[in-house]
Amino acid sequence: MAGGQSGNVHVLSALDSAKTQWYHFTAIVIAGMGFFTDAYDLFCISLVTKLIGRIYYTVDGSPIPGSLPPNVSAAVNGVAFVGTLSGQLFFGWLGDKVGRKSVYGITLLTMIICSVASGLSFSHSPASVMATLCFFRFWLGFGIGGDYPLSATIMSEYANKKTRGAFIAAVFAMQGFGILAGGAVAIGVTAAFKARFPAPPYAVDPAASTPPEADMVWRIVLMFGAVPAALTFYSRMKMPETARYTALVAKDAERAAADMSRVLHVDITKQQAEITTATASGCPKCSRPFGLFSSEFARRHGLHLLGTSSTWLLLDIAYYSQNLFQKDIFSAIGWIPSAKTMSALDELFHIARAQTLIALCGTVPGYWFTVAFIDVFGRFKIQLAGFLMMAAFMFGLAIPYEHWRSPGNQTGFVVMYALTFFFANFGPNATTFIVPAEIFPARLRATCHGISAASGKVGAIIGSFGFLYLAQSPDPAKTAHGFPPGIGVRCSLFVLAGCSVAGFLLTFLVPEPKGKSLEEMSQETQPELDEPAARLDAC
Repeated sequence: MAGGQSGNVHVLSALDSAKTQWYHFTAIVIAGMGFFTDAYDLFCISLVTKLIGRIYYTVDGSPIPGSLPPNVSAAVNGVAFVGTLSGQLFFGWLGDKVGRKSVYGITLLTMIICSVASGLSFSHSPASVMATLCFFRFWLGFGIGGDYPLSATIMSEYANKKTRGAFIAAVFAMQGFGILAGGAVAIGVTAAFKARFPAPPYAVDPAASTPPEADMVWRIVLMFGAVPAALTFYSRMKMPETARYTALVAKDAERAAADMSRVLHVDITKQQAEITTATASGCPKCSRPFGLFSSEFARRHGLHLLGTSSTWLLLDIAYYSQNLFQKDIFSAIGWIPSAKTMSALDELFHIARAQTLIALCGTVPGYWFTVAFIDVFGRFKIQLAGFLMMAAFMFGLAIPYEHWRSPGNQTGFVVMYALTFFFANFGPNATTFIVPAEIFPARLRATCHGISAASGKVGAIIGSFGFLYLAQSPDPAKTAHGFPPGIGVRCSLFVLAGCSVAGFLLTFLVPEPKGKSLEEMSQETQPELDEPAARLDAC
């Protein structure tokens, strides 16, 4: 047994100690552009919902512009998350069964087709347009969902252990640029249409305030999500399977050795790889491969999976509530003018500008601080600090809420609000994505990441549906059209702060993978406790 284990350590350590090479950066770009598209597609809908409401739900003679009915708004904002949840579970499982690379292109192709189709939701009635839009956004979310476990797993299995956290974080950080791009595209398209088709404010001329051409604006914004995905489709299809999956799960020694040598310039011979396939998951007499629902998995990784799933769920309740409904919060504090004082395109321009400013000042820097420091401070400390600071800033917004609503204080509110995004991204929004790709066995890695990510999307669904209603004013006279009274923005911020506190506490269930190999974290070479000592001796 000693000789086999020695060969196994040699092969796996070659991956862990490989110098950072050009292909690592190529893989970051290829996988990262998927996440760029993911974020663009998931968050651009929040920019255009008010415009869609004006186009399809304005009532003649109403003193205020039209808006999406509560059930329609909840469906349009949340249906992509339902699809994402489904895709995370399905593609995570499939990635472990047939290989990461085999299904990697399918997710991107689904995103391309459904991004375009979402913008082509033409029909004769508002209900039909919304139904078609929701249908394609569900399948768009399904493709996006597959990107989470596959991209994280592929990057973790390519990277060396010294910079693995930064590489996975860099892939995830492309989300920040996707959110930024959504705002920038909306600003650019809106500015072009405003110049070509000027319109008066709703209060001056309700009918003319929404020119017919505005119906093209939201469609263009949604369809643009197909562009970055299409640009990287060929490169994604050319990526080889990860050597760890090939050697440890597929047990194809020759292909593993060839792929490692070709893309990472690591000189591993076929004979060395063969030793890996024979011993990497333990000597057959020493340890039977355990399944996801086995008592052995529960003993080794049950609390880990509970920790990664629960912290991701709590994080996404807070994160997606804030991200999707920025426009409502900014309107509540008076940072965005009243809808009736603007034309439809003016309103979209103001919303896009506000979201872009938040992304530029808080979201994007937070992601890249994580890239810079995750292999210095470790995942555990960054996640703890992130949850703690998110809670602190949310309490700082909620407790003196009336102060922030006073004229002249909105800028302070926006700065505090941006800081919650900064510490979400320099914190649990990044680490909850990274850690599940590092701590589970290779044959279950994508599945467990998919389960953790799907738990996060449960949180996103709670956030997107729940916050829509909770944030409504307790005063029935002040609620948005069609909505029942809620608990108000202030109390909603208290709820989100409580989620962050709970996430802080549950982080203690999650181990620290910094500086450790994937095999060390997953305990793949450790024998099961119920194996007789004689079997160990037999090896």
